[in-house]
Amino acid sequence: MAVSTPRATGIDEGLANTLIAYLDAFRSQLIEGVQSLDEATQRKRAVPSGWTPIQLLVHLTFVERRWIEWGFEGIPMDDPFGDHRDEKWFVPNDIALDVLVAELMQQGVHTSSVFRSVPLSTIGAESPRWRGANPPTLERIALHLMGEYARHLGHLDIVVEQATAAL
Repeated sequence: MAVSTPRATGIDEGLANTLIAYLDAFRSQLIEGVQSLDEATQRKRAVPSGWTPIQLLVHLTFVERRWIEWGFEGIPMDDPFGDHRDEKWFVPNDIALDVLVAELMQQGVHTSSVFRSVPLSTIGAESPRWRGANPPTLERIALHLMGEYARHLGHLDIVVEQATAAL
């Protein structure tokens, strides 16, 4: 069952909890969208840029990892762009969707724990992620993640609609 997007008129539970609720809803909607497709369509390139729905799921897992762990926390990553190969998104064909969903959900648990335990005004760690620039605050990173999910969910909505529409 999908997690509902928070209502704008809901109870104010603080910015960090609101951001967590939105990101949880976005992850849920992403998973639901990819799972609504048959396995062949999950791995089929449906747009000129060449990405597949399952690659989008992996991309967003890595986006969170890059921004939260590698960037904000400064945790070294062996391959922060492991979702790319030859400048395109990549997922090996032998990895099952349920494994990829579990990785996304685990990343979400980690992201939420950071948002709950660190003030949003906290400046991130020095990290290769920032390429010498000043690290952003956790709040700025959260807003970037919101934009990434919102944009890509719109892309996925169109692909799902095209794949499932009765013409």
